Amino acid sequence: MTVPDVSIVVVNWNTRDLLLRCIRCVYDMCADLSLEVIVVDNASSDDSVLALQARFPHVHVIENHENVGFARANNQGVRASSAPYALLLNSDAFLTVGALQVMLDLIRREPRAALVGAQLRNADGSFQASHTPFPNLWREFLILSGLGRMLKGPWYPSRCDEVKKGPQIVDYVDGACMLVRRDAYLQLGGLDEGYFMYSEEVDLCLRLKQHGWQVWYQPAAQVVHLGGASSVSRRMEREREMYRSRLRFYRKHYGTFSASALKLQLLVLTVVKSVVHNVRRLATRGRSGRRTVPLRDILVL
Repeated sequence: MTVPDVSIVVVNWNTRDLLLRCIRCVYDMCADLSLEVIVVDNASSDDSVLALQARFPHVHVIENHENVGFARANNQGVRASSAPYALLLNSDAFLTVGALQVMLDLIRREPRAALVGAQLRNADGSFQASHTPFPNLWREFLILSGLGRMLKGPWYPSRCDEVKKGPQIVDYVDGACMLVRRDAYLQLGGLDEGYFMYSEEVDLCLRLKQHGWQVWYQPAAQVVHLGGASSVSRRMEREREMYRSRLRFYRKHYGTFSASALKLQLLVLTVVKSVVHNVRRLATRGRSGRRTVPLRDILVL
Protein backbone atom coordinates (compact mmCIF):
# COMPACT_ATOMS: atom_id res chain seq x y z
CA MET A 1 0.00 0.00 0.00
CA THR A 2 1.36 3.41 -0.98
CA VAL A 3 2.15 5.72 1.92
CA PRO A 4 0.38 9.09 1.45
CA ASP A 5 2.32 12.36 1.36
CA VAL A 6 0.41 13.73 4.31
CA SER A 7 -2.45 12.81 6.62
CA ILE A 8 -5.12 15.43 7.28
CA VAL A 9 -6.61 15.26 10.79
CA VAL A 10 -9.78 17.27 11.45
CA VAL A 11 -11.54 17.27 14.82
CA ASN A 12 -15.27 17.96 14.65
CA TRP A 13 -17.91 18.79 17.20
CA ASN A 14 -21.27 19.93 15.79
CA THR A 15 -19.84 21.88 12.85
CA ARG A 16 -21.38 19.83 10.02
CA ASP A 17 -21.55 22.50 7.33
CA LEU A 18 -18.11 23.90 8.13
CA LEU A 19 -16.66 20.39 8.20
CA LEU A 20 -18.01 19.56 4.74
CA ARG A 21 -16.61 22.82 3.38
CA CYS A 22 -13.27 22.17 5.07
CA ILE A 23 -12.93 18.68 3.58
CA ARG A 24 -14.04 19.91 0.15
CA CYS A 25 -11.29 22.55 0.29
CA VAL A 26 -8.72 19.95 1.28
CA TYR A 27 -9.40 17.91 -1.84
CA ASP A 28 -9.83 20.88 -4.17
CA MET A 29 -6.70 22.71 -3.02
CA CYS A 30 -4.38 19.71 -2.67
CA ALA A 31 -5.09 17.82 -5.88
CA ASP A 32 -1.39 17.19 -6.56
CA LEU A 33 -0.76 15.50 -3.21
CA SER A 34 -1.51 11.99 -2.04
CA LEU A 35 -3.77 12.45 0.98
CA GLU A 36 -5.18 10.45 3.84
CA VAL A 37 -8.08 12.31 5.48
CA ILE A 38 -9.09 11.42 9.03
CA VAL A 39 -12.01 13.06 10.84
CA VAL A 40 -12.37 12.55 14.58
CA ASP A 41 -15.91 13.32 15.67
CA ASN A 42 -16.50 14.21 19.31
CA ALA A 43 -20.05 12.87 19.65
CA SER A 44 -21.72 15.47 17.45
CA SER A 45 -25.51 15.70 17.54
CA ASP A 46 -25.95 17.52 14.21
CA ASP A 47 -25.59 14.48 11.91
CA SER A 48 -22.05 15.51 11.01
CA VAL A 49 -20.91 11.92 10.55
CA LEU A 50 -23.84 10.92 8.34
CA ALA A 51 -23.39 13.97 6.14
CA LEU A 52 -19.65 13.40 5.91
CA GLN A 53 -19.97 9.74 4.98
CA ALA A 54 -22.58 10.55 2.35
CA ARG A 55 -20.45 13.27 0.74
CA PHE A 56 -16.97 11.80 1.29
CA PRO A 57 -17.28 8.02 1.81
CA HIS A 58 -13.51 7.47 1.53
CA VAL A 59 -12.72 9.65 4.56
CA HIS A 60 -11.64 7.68 7.63
CA VAL A 61 -14.00 8.61 10.49
CA ILE A 62 -13.26 7.98 14.15
CA GLU A 63 -16.42 8.35 16.24
CA ASN A 64 -16.12 9.14 19.92
CA HIS A 65 -19.07 8.53 22.24
CA GLU A 66 -18.39 11.72 24.16
CA ASN A 67 -16.61 15.01 23.62
CA VAL A 68 -13.07 14.06 24.62
CA GLY A 69 -11.63 17.48 23.82
CA PHE A 70 -9.42 18.92 21.10
CA ALA A 71 -6.09 17.53 22.29
CA ARG A 72 -7.15 13.93 22.82
CA ALA A 73 -9.11 13.82 19.56
CA ASN A 74 -6.14 15.11 17.56
CA ASN A 75 -3.91 12.51 19.18
CA GLN A 76 -6.38 9.81 18.15
CA GLY A 77 -6.22 11.06 14.58
CA VAL A 78 -2.43 11.24 14.40
CA ARG A 79 -2.02 7.77 15.94
CA ALA A 80 -4.39 6.40 13.29
CA SER A 81 -2.49 8.11 10.46
CA SER A 82 0.10 6.49 8.19
CA ALA A 83 1.89 9.42 6.50
CA PRO A 84 5.19 10.83 7.84
CA TYR A 85 3.47 14.21 8.29
CA ALA A 86 0.06 15.12 9.67
CA LEU A 87 -1.85 18.36 9.18
CA LEU A 88 -3.95 19.23 12.22
CA LEU A 89 -6.70 21.36 10.71
CA ASN A 90 -9.67 23.00 12.40
CA SER A 91 -13.05 22.36 10.80
CA ASP A 92 -13.46 26.13 10.35
CA ALA A 93 -10.11 26.50 8.57
CA PHE A 94 -9.95 26.37 4.79
CA LEU A 95 -6.78 25.74 2.78
CA THR A 96 -5.96 27.87 -0.24
CA VAL A 97 -4.17 26.66 -3.37
CA GLY A 98 -0.60 25.57 -2.67
CA ALA A 99 -0.78 26.20 1.08
CA LEU A 100 -0.17 22.63 2.16
CA GLN A 101 2.51 22.10 -0.49
CA VAL A 102 4.70 24.98 0.73
CA MET A 103 4.31 23.81 4.33
CA LEU A 104 5.29 20.31 3.28
CA ASP A 105 8.29 21.60 1.30
CA LEU A 106 9.51 23.49 4.37
CA ILE A 107 9.23 20.62 6.85
CA ARG A 108 10.95 18.27 4.39
CA ARG A 109 13.76 20.77 3.78
CA GLU A 110 14.46 21.50 7.46
CA PRO A 111 15.43 18.29 9.28
CA ARG A 112 14.93 19.85 12.73
CA ALA A 113 11.50 21.28 11.89
CA ALA A 114 8.86 19.35 13.80
CA LEU A 115 5.96 21.75 13.27
CA VAL A 116 5.02 24.33 10.64
CA GLY A 117 2.23 26.88 10.98
CA ALA A 118 0.39 28.81 8.28
CA GLN A 119 -0.58 32.43 7.78
CA LEU A 120 -4.18 32.74 8.94
CA ARG A 121 -6.63 35.20 7.46
CA ASN A 122 -10.17 36.23 8.27
CA ALA A 123 -12.96 35.68 5.77
CA ASP A 124 -12.55 39.27 4.55
CA GLY A 125 -8.85 38.69 3.82
CA SER A 126 -7.52 40.60 6.82
CA PHE A 127 -4.72 39.09 8.88
CA GLN A 128 -5.13 37.03 12.03
CA ALA A 129 -2.47 36.49 14.66
CA SER A 130 -0.70 33.39 13.35
CA HIS A 131 2.31 33.12 15.65
CA THR A 132 3.18 34.57 19.03
CA PRO A 133 6.06 34.67 21.53
CA PHE A 134 5.68 32.35 24.49
CA PRO A 135 3.43 33.77 27.24
CA ASN A 136 4.66 35.84 30.15
CA LEU A 137 2.79 37.83 32.79
CA TRP A 138 3.44 41.23 31.18
CA ARG A 139 2.23 40.05 27.79
CA GLU A 140 -0.81 38.42 29.35
CA PHE A 141 -1.73 41.70 31.03
CA LEU A 142 -1.42 43.69 27.82
CA ILE A 143 -3.52 41.24 25.85
CA LEU A 144 -6.20 40.51 28.45
CA SER A 145 -6.62 44.18 29.36
CA GLY A 146 -6.92 45.23 25.73
CA LEU A 147 -4.00 47.66 26.03
CA GLY A 148 -1.99 45.58 23.60
CA ARG A 149 -4.34 46.41 20.74
CA MET A 150 -3.63 50.10 21.27
CA LEU A 151 0.09 49.97 21.99
CA LYS A 152 1.23 47.13 19.73
CA GLY A 153 4.83 45.99 19.82
CA PRO A 154 7.05 42.91 19.39
CA TRP A 155 5.37 41.27 22.42
CA TYR A 156 1.89 41.46 20.88
CA PRO A 157 0.55 38.55 18.77
CA SER A 158 1.83 39.08 15.25
CA ARG A 159 -0.56 40.47 12.66
CA CYS A 160 1.66 38.89 10.01
CA ASP A 161 3.54 42.03 9.00
CA GLU A 162 6.54 39.69 8.66
CA VAL A 163 5.21 38.32 5.37
CA LYS A 164 8.12 39.79 3.41
CA LYS A 165 10.65 38.00 5.63
CA GLY A 166 9.61 34.57 4.43
CA PRO A 167 9.66 31.40 6.54
CA GLN A 168 11.03 31.85 10.04
CA ILE A 169 11.53 30.03 13.31
CA VAL A 170 9.02 31.21 15.93
CA ASP A 171 7.99 30.35 19.48
CA TYR A 172 4.55 28.95 18.73
CA VAL A 173 1.89 29.07 16.03
CA ASP A 174 -1.89 29.15 16.17
CA GLY A 175 -3.38 25.67 16.43
CA ALA A 176 -5.96 26.13 13.66
CA CYS A 177 -3.55 24.75 11.06
CA MET A 178 -0.37 22.94 12.06
CA LEU A 179 1.71 20.52 10.01
CA VAL A 180 3.60 18.16 12.33
CA ARG A 181 6.33 15.61 11.83
CA ARG A 182 4.51 12.49 12.99
CA ASP A 183 7.46 10.77 14.67
CA ALA A 184 8.45 13.85 16.67
CA TYR A 185 4.83 14.48 17.63
CA LEU A 186 4.29 10.96 18.92
CA GLN A 187 7.67 10.78 20.67
CA LEU A 188 6.47 13.61 22.90
CA GLY A 189 3.08 12.01 23.41
CA GLY A 190 1.30 14.46 21.12
CA LEU A 191 -0.84 17.22 22.55
CA ASP A 192 -1.16 17.19 26.33
CA GLU A 193 -4.61 15.71 26.92
CA GLY A 194 -4.86 17.56 30.22
CA TYR A 195 -5.93 20.54 28.11
CA PHE A 196 -9.51 20.18 26.94
CA MET A 197 -9.30 23.19 24.65
CA TYR A 198 -6.85 26.13 24.30
CA SER A 199 -3.12 26.45 25.06
CA GLU A 200 -2.40 22.88 23.95
CA GLU A 201 -0.48 24.15 20.91
CA VAL A 202 1.58 26.50 23.09
CA ASP A 203 2.44 23.58 25.34
CA LEU A 204 3.34 21.36 22.37
CA CYS A 205 5.60 23.95 20.75
CA LEU A 206 7.43 24.61 24.01
CA ARG A 207 8.01 20.89 24.59
CA LEU A 208 9.25 20.43 21.03
CA LYS A 209 11.78 23.21 21.50
CA GLN A 210 12.88 21.76 24.83
CA HIS A 211 13.66 18.52 22.98
CA GLY A 212 15.73 20.25 20.29
CA TRP A 213 13.10 20.60 17.58
CA GLN A 214 12.16 23.76 15.69
CA VAL A 215 8.78 25.41 15.14
CA TRP A 216 8.43 27.30 11.86
CA TYR A 217 5.97 29.83 10.46
CA GLN A 218 5.37 29.72 6.69
CA PRO A 219 3.66 32.95 5.53
CA ALA A 220 3.36 31.64 1.97
CA ALA A 221 0.79 29.12 3.22
CA GLN A 222 -2.44 31.08 3.50
CA VAL A 223 -5.43 29.61 5.30
CA VAL A 224 -8.83 31.21 5.89
CA HIS A 225 -9.84 30.73 9.52
CA LEU A 226 -13.32 31.78 10.55
CA GLY A 227 -12.78 31.51 14.30
CA GLY A 228 -16.44 31.83 15.03
CA ALA A 229 -18.94 34.13 16.67
CA SER A 230 -20.71 32.59 19.64
CA SER A 231 -23.67 33.32 21.80
CA VAL A 232 -22.91 35.09 25.08
CA SER A 233 -23.23 31.87 27.11
CA ARG A 234 -21.06 29.91 24.65
CA ARG A 235 -18.46 32.69 24.53
CA MET A 236 -18.23 32.84 28.30
CA GLU A 237 -17.83 29.07 28.44
CA ARG A 238 -14.94 29.33 26.00
CA GLU A 239 -13.35 32.10 28.03
CA ARG A 240 -13.54 29.97 31.18
CA GLU A 241 -11.81 27.14 29.37
CA MET A 242 -9.20 29.51 27.98
CA TYR A 243 -8.37 30.79 31.47
CA ARG A 244 -8.32 27.26 32.89
CA SER A 245 -5.94 26.08 30.18
CA ARG A 246 -3.64 29.06 30.51
CA LEU A 247 -3.37 28.53 34.26
CA ARG A 248 -2.54 24.87 33.64
CA PHE A 249 0.21 25.93 31.24
CA TYR A 250 1.70 28.30 33.80
CA ARG A 251 1.60 25.70 36.58
CA LYS A 252 3.20 23.10 34.34
CA HIS A 253 5.98 25.19 32.81
CA TYR A 254 6.49 28.28 34.99
CA GLY A 255 5.61 27.03 38.47
CA THR A 256 3.03 27.72 41.16
CA PHE A 257 4.14 31.29 41.87
CA SER A 258 3.71 32.44 38.26
CA ALA A 259 0.38 30.63 38.00
CA SER A 260 -0.83 32.34 41.19
CA ALA A 261 0.30 35.71 39.84
CA LEU A 262 -1.62 35.09 36.62
CA LYS A 263 -4.73 34.10 38.57
CA LEU A 264 -4.49 37.31 40.62
CA GLN A 265 -4.15 39.26 37.38
CA LEU A 266 -7.27 37.59 35.99
CA LEU A 267 -9.21 38.38 39.15
CA VAL A 268 -8.24 42.06 39.11
CA LEU A 269 -8.99 42.46 35.41
CA THR A 270 -12.33 40.70 35.85
CA VAL A 271 -13.32 43.13 38.60
CA VAL A 272 -12.33 46.11 36.45
CA LYS A 273 -14.18 44.78 33.41
CA SER A 274 -17.28 44.07 35.51
CA VAL A 275 -17.31 47.64 36.77
CA VAL A 276 -16.94 48.96 33.22
CA HIS A 277 -19.72 46.63 32.05
CA ASN A 278 -22.11 47.85 34.75
CA VAL A 279 -21.31 51.51 34.10
CA ARG A 280 -22.00 51.02 30.39
CA ARG A 281 -25.21 49.21 31.21
CA LEU A 282 -26.43 52.13 33.29
CA ALA A 283 -25.35 54.64 30.67
CA THR A 284 -27.12 52.77 27.86
CA ARG A 285 -30.19 51.86 29.93
CA GLY A 286 -29.61 48.14 29.86
CA ARG A 287 -28.00 47.83 26.46
CA SER A 288 -24.73 46.59 27.91
CA GLY A 289 -21.63 45.59 26.06
CA ARG A 290 -19.50 42.48 26.38
CA ARG A 291 -20.06 40.52 29.59
CA THR A 292 -17.18 39.02 31.54
CA VAL A 293 -16.66 35.63 33.12
CA PRO A 294 -18.09 35.75 36.68
CA LEU A 295 -15.51 36.32 39.40
CA ARG A 296 -16.54 33.14 41.24
CA ASP A 297 -15.68 31.06 38.16
CA ILE A 298 -12.12 32.35 38.13
CA LEU A 299 -11.72 31.73 41.87
CA VAL A 300 -12.28 28.00 41.41
CA LEU A 301 -9.90 27.58 38.46
